[in-house]
Amino acid sequence: MMDEQKMAQMRAWVAQLNAAADAYYNGRGELMTDFEWDALFDKVKALEAETGVVLPDSPTNKVSADDVVGQKEAHEFAALSLAKTKQVAEVAKWAEGRPIWLSWKLDGLTLVVTYDDGRLTKVVTRGDGHIGTNITHLAAGIQGIPKTVKDKGHLVVRGEAVISYADFEAFLVSSQEDYANPRNLASGSLTLKDVEELKRRNLKWVPFTLVHADQEIVSWGERMDYLDRIGLASVERERVDAPTAESIQAVIDRWTEKVTGRENPFPVDGLVVCYDDTDYAQTGSVTGHHATRAGFAFKWQDETAATTLDHVEWSCAVASISPVAVFAPVELEGTTVKRASLCNISECERLGLGGKGTRLSVIKANKIIPKVVAVTEKIGAFEVPDKCPVCGAPTKVCASESGTKTLKCTNADCPARALAKYERFVSKDGMDIDGLAGETIEKFVNKGWIKSMADIYRLGDHWLEIAGMEGFGEKSANKIRDSIEAARTRGAVQFLVALSIPLCGPDVAKRLLGAYGVKELFAKAAEAAHPVDLFSGGPDVFAGIEGIGPGKSAAFVGWCAEERNLALVRDLLEMVTVTEALVAAAGGTCAGLTFVVTGDVHHFANRDALKAYVESQGGKVAGSVSSKTNFLINNDVASTSGKNKKAKDLGIPIISEDEFVEKFGQASK
Repeated sequence: MMDEQKMAQMRAWVAQLNAAADAYYNGRGELMTDFEWDALFDKVKALEAETGVVLPDSPTNKVSADDVVGQKEAHEFAALSLAKTKQVAEVAKWAEGRPIWLSWKLDGLTLVVTYDDGRLTKVVTRGDGHIGTNITHLAAGIQGIPKTVKDKGHLVVRGEAVISYADFEAFLVSSQEDYANPRNLASGSLTLKDVEELKRRNLKWVPFTLVHADQEIVSWGERMDYLDRIGLASVERERVDAPTAESIQAVIDRWTEKVTGRENPFPVDGLVVCYDDTDYAQTGSVTGHHATRAGFAFKWQDETAATTLDHVEWSCAVASISPVAVFAPVELEGTTVKRASLCNISECERLGLGGKGTRLSVIKANKIIPKVVAVTEKIGAFEVPDKCPVCGAPTKVCASESGTKTLKCTNADCPARALAKYERFVSKDGMDIDGLAGETIEKFVNKGWIKSMADIYRLGDHWLEIAGMEGFGEKSANKIRDSIEAARTRGAVQFLVALSIPLCGPDVAKRLLGAYGVKELFAKAAEAAHPVDLFSGGPDVFAGIEGIGPGKSAAFVGWCAEERNLALVRDLLEMVTVTEALVAAAGGTCAGLTFVVTGDVHHFANRDALKAYVESQGGKVAGSVSSKTNFLINNDVASTSGKNKKAKDLGIPIISEDEFVEKFGQASK
C-alpha cells in the first residue's frame, strides 16, 4: 500500500499544479512560473513512477483545459496533448531515424477551425481536448481565420491564437488594464463579446497542423504546404531528414538564436517535433491524454543563477506601479542580467520576497525574459511604498477580480502615467530614437525634462546635465542627441503609431494614410470632432475606409477631440519632417513577395519610402530574413552582415536598390 505521507504529498502537488494551470489557461494571475510548473510536474511524474499510483486529476493524466464561457461542443477529433522533454537525446531516440519536422510551440490558446466547401463553419477552443467552447461568433475579430479558403471539402485545422510582443506592449500603452504577458492577454481576449474590441487586441491564429482533409496527404510537410496554398498561413517549420542527437541539436541551436534575437514576433515556450509520415504517427498508443507518436514538445533547459537582491525599484507605467528586482549582476544565456520584473505585489508575496540581501534564483524565461523564480533565503521585509516615486502622491493597493494585487498612483495627472506612451513614441515602430530606453526616459521624466512627447526633441537643451549624470557621460549624451536629430525625419505611419492613438497600430495607420495625407487627416478628424455643419462626418468620418470601421474611426476622432492632443501634433510637426506614405496601392509588381530592407538607400527618400513602395505594389516587408523571404535589398551586396549571411545560407537573392528598381518599378523621391 502506498505510504500515506507520499500520497498526501502527491495530492498537494497535483492540487498546486492544477490551480496554476487553471489560472494560466484562463487569463488569471500567474500562480507559478513555467520553470516552477515544469519542475513540480517532473516531481509528480517521478513519484508516480516510484509508487505506481496516478491520481485521476493528475496533470500527467489529463489535458489542461481553458474555461471559456459559452456553448460547449465535442471535438470531431480529440486534441490530445504532447509528451514533454528537455533532452535532445530523448527526441532522437523517439525519432527512430525517420524524417521529422520542428516548428514553434507557440504560447497562446489552441483553436480548432473547420471549413466546409471552402466556407468557415465553426471555431472551437481546445477545452479539455475532447469538449471545447464554440466561439465562431468571434472569428471576424481574430486575424488569420479567413471566411473562405480554396478547399471544397471538409477541412479541420488546429492552430494557436497568439498576440505578438509588440502588440502586447502597444495594448498596455493604450489600455488601463493589467496583463502579465501576451498569453494572459490572449486568453482574456476570448472572453470578450465585442468583435471590434477583440480586433483591437490583434489576436492572430497560426495553424500548426492539418487534422483532416478529404484528400489524402500523408506527409506532414506537404499538409502544411497545402494549408499555405489554400490561404491559411501556417507555422514556421524545418525538416530534419536523418535525425540524430547531433543534427537535431544543430536545428534547435538555430531556432534558439531566433528566439534570443527576437526574429519570431510571437511568444513561444519551446518547439514541437513531429514525424513527416502522418500514417506512422497515428500508430502509437495513447497513454493518459498523450499519443506516444503524435509528437514531442521540446522545452529549453532554463539556465539558473543565484544572486543577491540589492533593492526593489518601483517602475511607473500606464496602469500601475510595478516592482522590479535589482540584484547583483549574473551571466544568463550569454548576457549580463541585473534586473527582472516582479510583475505585481501578489507575485512578490507568492515568492516570499524580502529586502536587501535576500538570496534569489533567476532565469531568462524561454531564453528572453529575466525572471525571479525563487527566494532561497529571505532577509528583512518586503516594503510597498506609500507614495508615488514620480509625483509623490499617495499610492493605493488595488485587487483585480482574480485577486491580483497591484499598486496604483492616486494622482490622475501623474507624469508617469504617460511613461509607457513615451516609450512607444521612441520605439522602432514609432519615431525609432535609439538610446532612449524606458529606464532612461523614466530618469528624464523624474528630472522634469519630459512633460510631453514633443519635449523628447528638446532634450538637446539638457546636454550638459545629461553628460554629468551618473552612468551617462559625454559619449552617451552625444549618442542621445545624435539619435534625436536623426529622428527628425520619419515616415507618416511611424508618426501616427508614435502618438499612441487608441486602436491606431501600424495597419490602421497605413489604411488612414492611404486615404489622406497627415495634415489633411488631422484636419478632417478635428472637423469631425467639432462639426460646424452636417457634412463633417462625425465620429464615423473614416468608417468607410476599408479595414477601419466605426470603432477605429470613433477612437481616432475622439483622440483629436481633445485640444491638447492636436496641440501636441502641431508642436511635433514644427520639429519633425514627416514623409508622406504613398496613397493607395498603385499596382502589383511586388504582389505575393516578401522583402527585407537593410542598409542605406539612395533612389528612395529613405527606407520607409522604399517599404511603403513595396506595400503599395502588393508586397510585404519583414524585419528579419527567414525562409519566407523572397529578396533581401541591400546596396552593399557583398557585405558580411548577419542578414546577408543568413540570406546566403538560405539561398535568398540579395539585390541592390538599382536591381530592385529595374525589377519592380521606378522610385519616387
